[in-house]
Amino acid sequence: MQASPPLVNGEGGKGDGWLRSRLCYTSAAMPIDPAVARELLTFYAEAGVSDLVGETPVDRLAVGIEEPRARSPVGGASPPVPPQGPATEIPTRTLRRRDAPVPPTVVPKPGPVPVAAEAATLAAREAAARAGSLDELRALLESFDGCALKLTAKRLVFADGNPQARLMLVGEAPGREEDIEGLPFVGPSGQLLDRMLASIGLDRTGVYIANIIPWRPPGNRDPSMQETQICLPFIRRQIELVAPDVLVTLGKPSTAALLGIADGIRRTRGRWMTYQAGERDIRAMATFHPAYLLRQPLEKRHSWRDLLSIKKALES
Repeated sequence: MQASPPLVNGEGGKGDGWLRSRLCYTSAAMPIDPAVARELLTFYAEAGVSDLVGETPVDRLAVGIEEPRARSPVGGASPPVPPQGPATEIPTRTLRRRDAPVPPTVVPKPGPVPVAAEAATLAAREAAARAGSLDELRALLESFDGCALKLTAKRLVFADGNPQARLMLVGEAPGREEDIEGLPFVGPSGQLLDRMLASIGLDRTGVYIANIIPWRPPGNRDPSMQETQICLPFIRRQIELVAPDVLVTLGKPSTAALLGIADGIRRTRGRWMTYQAGERDIRAMATFHPAYLLRQPLEKRHSWRDLLSIKKALES
């Protein structure tokens, strides 16, 4: 007697006993009953078979087997088999062995920016360039319809603090509390930011605070690259109009967008860089976002060093 056929992986509604009863334990000379073989293949297909468990893969679908006859109801006669036309080639599905190498997953490269996003970015640049003051810039943002985030946000979150301040802080996007109040950094992260500023003798009357994205993304999700590119001309113009002596980016997204640095914030923070605002160079530094510090309190020691460096720069 030859060994039983290799089992296969799959899920089916029939028990293991039915499957074993259908396996043919015959001698090498005894042919396999086509009806039994077809029922077995039908069971495999219904069970969702995808892998063969065995040393050598066997394409059982390639075996020439007659068309199956419809099962007759219990106690009834079998229905007549309709005449068949000329044989046609039936496409088969290649089953992959479990130990076969898995082909590498191809990650599609990001495609070009859609035309609508390009047009919105161009419109944002033209609108931001026309702003001669912060009030005009705010009015332009109120009437700007090129960013879809405006449709889901409650209100525009423009800025807070003193426009004449020497220190400007820029975050990424407003959250739920900011969307309700219309001011940046008023939630838990904003309360921590206030304490951080107080540690070096500052408050909101001595700083100017804004975000790259002036509208809250739905569900506090991360802004998309297209949304950031559309809103970027407005925050750049906002920095030019404020003209601070020191610019601090809070978190990796604002650092990457304004300073063009894609490295992690842990490698970037604490280093003095130069931000070019029109014809003026501004000293710039990246540090942790207060929301990150709420999740990682041990990183506050690094933020404290950054705050001391910022204080020293303002004093000099």
